[in-house]
Amino acid sequence: MPSVSVFAPAKINLCLHITGKRADGYHLLESLVAFADIGDVVSVSDSADLQLTITGPFSKALSDTEGNSTLAAARFLAKAAGRQEPTVNIELTKNLPVASGIGGGSGDAAAALLACQSLWHIHTLPGMPLIAAGLGADVPVCLGGLPTFMSGIGENLSDIADFPKCDVVLVNPGVALPTANVFGSFRGPFSKPFTEAPLKGWAELGELLEFMRLTRNDLTTSAVTLAPDITRVLSALSAQPGCALARMSGSGATCFGLFHNPREARAAADAISTAQPLWWVKAGQLLPHRPLQARDLPLV
Repeated sequence: MPSVSVFAPAKINLCLHITGKRADGYHLLESLVAFADIGDVVSVSDSADLQLTITGPFSKALSDTEGNSTLAAARFLAKAAGRQEPTVNIELTKNLPVASGIGGGSGDAAAALLACQSLWHIHTLPGMPLIAAGLGADVPVCLGGLPTFMSGIGENLSDIADFPKCDVVLVNPGVALPTANVFGSFRGPFSKPFTEAPLKGWAELGELLEFMRLTRNDLTTSAVTLAPDITRVLSALSAQPGCALARMSGSGATCFGLFHNPREARAAADAISTAQPLWWVKAGQLLPHRPLQARDLPLV
């Protein structure tokens, strides 16, 4: 039976500025996003009906399978493509912690769209961007899987032309932190929008770090109020030899540390894991482009 597997990389908000709030309650933002070689895997195969199986270390955190983002993605795509039913078996290997600020659910939905698109041989579908946006604000950027500058409420996406090799350590203290709660507790102040978006990118990591030090994550204070352990995570990352910068991603509680080489990143991950065995800790790299198995699928 034919099957398609797509990697769903963790989405890292390298910076996140809140620049305002619309009348409908949605916050306006600007964010530099990159993706890591750490993530979930979505596999699809033909089936008589729509089915979902969840495995992996964080499978139990997704007990409500009916509301899973991969099912929603299959239904959206089937309807848009004129298929009577989304007859597909979805297998989700959940390696990323849930509600952790690294785009797990959005990434899974994007991976499901790509996988079903390939399985069903849908080569042209002009409505794909709208389909992705209908599944969640972060699904379009996850669909692209490239270093990206986001603005608006996440609907304005611009690719970064050049992105350097960068090693990263991700750490989550075992705290699920719903995005809505963090945004709901944000009290400002708002950041000024960039006068010019950094679309040219950076040839070297040192150049990226210079830019990063001029930025921040405006949601950190709100997230720390709800999950004080974030402060401990940031301190643990900052204390590691070779850590060039430590920051919270998205709405938390996952934080990241940037390193110049994989040896330092692995050593930092080992040290933090030893000191905090209950924390989720992974070392990897930020990706300059989408992983091979997803990049080769027919994007439209």
